Amino acid sequence: MDKGPMDKSPLEEGIVTDFAKEMSYGDYLHVNQLLSSQHLLSGHHDEMLFIIIHQTSELWMKLMLHELTAATEHITEGRLEPSIKMLSRVVRIQQQLVQSWNVLATLTPSDYMEFREKLGNSSGFQSFQNRLIEFALGQKNQQLLAVFRHRPELNETMMAALNQPSIYDAAIGALAARGLPVDEYVLNRDWSETYRINDSVESAWLTVYRDVHAYWDLYELAEKLVDIGSQQQFWRFNHMSTVERIIGHRMGTGGSTGVSYLKKVVDQPFFPELWTLRTKL
Repeated sequence: MDKGPMDKSPLEEGIVTDFAKEMSYGDYLHVNQLLSSQHLLSGHHDEMLFIIIHQTSELWMKLMLHELTAATEHITEGRLEPSIKMLSRVVRIQQQLVQSWNVLATLTPSDYMEFREKLGNSSGFQSFQNRLIEFALGQKNQQLLAVFRHRPELNETMMAALNQPSIYDAAIGALAARGLPVDEYVLNRDWSETYRINDSVESAWLTVYRDVHAYWDLYELAEKLVDIGSQQQFWRFNHMSTVERIIGHRMGTGGSTGVSYLKKVVDQPFFPELWTLRTKL
């Protein structure tokens, strides 16, 4: 069959083609390194899907932590406006992470069982970046550090994050900085503990929501945190439902109870007063 003449139109005059001594797109992004990091342990076609979903999720988590860390610093130093842009970006990142479960859900139980045993005891439960995100959002649990004892540098990073104020602690500090009364022990609590709901914090947020014009920046910050809390719960739910779809109620590869454990996690909300105040407005 005649396919017609090939397109031989020249490249635009300014396009660079000689990269013998110049940095290329692939060089800058280390594309060869990225694309050579998928090491399949089985001969099954769908193991590639499994690896890439988790690898790309870790990259998105890295960016999410980058933005959360910077936003927390801005809030702590009283610069709320630039933090809002960063938190908006976090929400978009979370949406990518939520969507990724829909791709993984194309993995059928029969296909997964073809390579599951190759995973050994490795599990998403051991994702240190996921733990750092939870710590950054205020849900802390020192017992989780036991999983990282074999990696001293990771254990040190996790311990440092455990003992730092979360982004919600920074937001509560911003309330106090604006003269809204917050209990002193909340402002100077043990940062290594999961945040617990507090009446004075709820009252302060209620003041913000009842006079949004006077506290617009704090109101906008609160709503961005609600967006992030919602998306994180969507991510958790999609994680749980995808796992249930693929392995049912089998024990997780890392020794957890699998779906039963994930269902308990879904019931742990972030930024509690930003949810309870809605009933009292």
